[in-house]
Amino acid sequence: MNPHPPSPHPDVTVVGIGADGWDGLGEAAQRVLREAEAVVGGPRQLALLPGACRGERVAWPSPLRPAVPALMAAHAGRRIAVLASGDPMFYGIGRTLTEVLGAPPRILPHPSSVAYACARLGWAVEETEVVTAVGRPLARVAAALHHGRRLLVLSAGAGTPAELAALLRDRGFGPSRMRVLEQLGSEEEHQRDGTADTWDLPAGDPLNLVAVECLRAPGALRLGAVPGLPDEAYEHDGQLTKRHIRAATLGALAPAPGELLWDIGGGSGSIAVEWMRTHPSCRAFTVERDPARAERIRRNADRLGVPGVTVVGGAAPGALAQLPSPDAVFIGGGLTAPGLLDACWDALAVGGRLVANTVTLESEALLAQWYRRHGGELVRLAVAHAVPVGTFTGWRQAMPVTQWAVVKAGPAPLNTLSGDDR
Repeated sequence: MNPHPPSPHPDVTVVGIGADGWDGLGEAAQRVLREAEAVVGGPRQLALLPGACRGERVAWPSPLRPAVPALMAAHAGRRIAVLASGDPMFYGIGRTLTEVLGAPPRILPHPSSVAYACARLGWAVEETEVVTAVGRPLARVAAALHHGRRLLVLSAGAGTPAELAALLRDRGFGPSRMRVLEQLGSEEEHQRDGTADTWDLPAGDPLNLVAVECLRAPGALRLGAVPGLPDEAYEHDGQLTKRHIRAATLGALAPAPGELLWDIGGGSGSIAVEWMRTHPSCRAFTVERDPARAERIRRNADRLGVPGVTVVGGAAPGALAQLPSPDAVFIGGGLTAPGLLDACWDALAVGGRLVANTVTLESEALLAQWYRRHGGELVRLAVAHAVPVGTFTGWRQAMPVTQWAVVKAGPAPLNTLSGDDR
């Protein structure tokens, strides 16, 4: 815990405002807006202010994020009020301003649309998953689809509900109930109800969110919350780390929130996809030299709810040069490429993990050398499947996979004791 947290920025106050506008603000928020010399916000938000707010009204340009530093600098020394929808620290401008200013501004939050929605629906906030489609791909919803769960999807506009219904049908969740909650908190608040399978309602108010009660259609493929998705979940040409090996590999990689993976020899992208499905803040770069496979990885990532997987076209180690430093590296192909293992090892910080799988004797010999040099765990994974043998059943053995998993250790501590002290 920081014993000296940064003080709030004295000249900037962020005011959360809802669809109920000026009348929904507290006295402190109204006073800030009346006394501000400049009020920054979206056109819809600025239009909610009365004439008593005499400060210069400045609309955010688009795209917003790159414009923030220059806009704040242009109004430096003035009392600035920034309008935000609902809670500024919930997918709002508060985080961006904190990063730009180097200190948090004063923030006066308003109830978020999520708080309003859960109040209207009788849903416990802590048991409801929230996915935003504002400035992010709607495909991210797919990673949150589990039978019986409740979701709130923050809409990007009036067209989001219909797009969401199509996604739910495509992912096997057509029976899910959808409720569109519009203009939450205002006198024009309205709710529309239906299921994804039958959704044919026209576009409504652009200020909306969608509540989803997830129901998987009979016969739809079941996708769990842990690594080891069914092989049928992936489009592939045979280059796929199979389910049981994949689960063991992700276990060795041990993803944690916020960590970044290099997946080298992406194939169908299954390792990168399941790394990112473990937590929304995880990131992955997958390196694949075959253009057709690279496109296949993108389709798999999109379908399985992690469109943020970054596909890097090219061969390793050359394609690794411009990538951000990884927390973990998986090598699923190309182990014998000159300099590959060295480049991956050098890129890892102390405590980083490296996992490499192979089925060839040549690559196995290379892993044995690195195991002798750096330690870790060298294992052979074997899986057999029951198959018909005439009228009986027998085992069919898949090719065994040799796996080396290691955590990069720091340099050995210097021994400063003299001979007499030992």
